[in-house]
Amino acid sequence: MPRTALIVPVPEAASFYEMGNGVPAHVTVLFPFADGAAVDEAALTELLSRFRAFDFVLDRLEHFEGGVAWLRPNPSAPFEDLTAAVWQRWPDHPPYEGEYDEVIPHLTVTREDAPLPIPARATEVRLIEEGRDGRWTTRLSVPLHGVA
Repeated sequence: MPRTALIVPVPEAASFYEMGNGVPAHVTVLFPFADGAAVDEAALTELLSRFRAFDFVLDRLEHFEGGVAWLRPNPSAPFEDLTAAVWQRWPDHPPYEGEYDEVIPHLTVTREDAPLPIPARATEVRLIEEGRDGRWTTRLSVPLHGVA
C-alpha cells in the first residue's frame, strides 16, 4: 500500500528545502496518513475546505534533537488546528504514528542560510502519495478558503 501525507506547501521556502524526492518545501499536517487505497478523498476535501487560507512567517531557525534544522511558522495555531481536525476525523492515524508527545508545526530545511523572516501564505493542503520508486506526487489539492 502506498504511504500518504497531508502537507501545506510553502513555495516561499523552496530554495531552502532540496530533497529531490518530489516533496516540496512544506509544513506537515499529518504524516503518515492513511494507506493510499483507504483514503476517502471526498471526506478529506469536505473537512479541509472548511479552513481559511492564512498568512504566516517563518521567523526562527531551530534544531530538533539529532540536528535536523527547521523553521518555525508564526503563528503556528492554524497548522495545529488543521492537524487536530484531521486526527479527530481519522483517530487511527495520529501524527508521526504517536511517536511524539507534542506535535510541533515546522518546515524542515536542508540549507540553514535562509534570510529570516520569510513571509508566506497557506493556500492549500495537499495529499501526497509515495510511488514505488520512492518519489512523492500530489494526489489531491484542497484549497483553503472556507468560512470556519
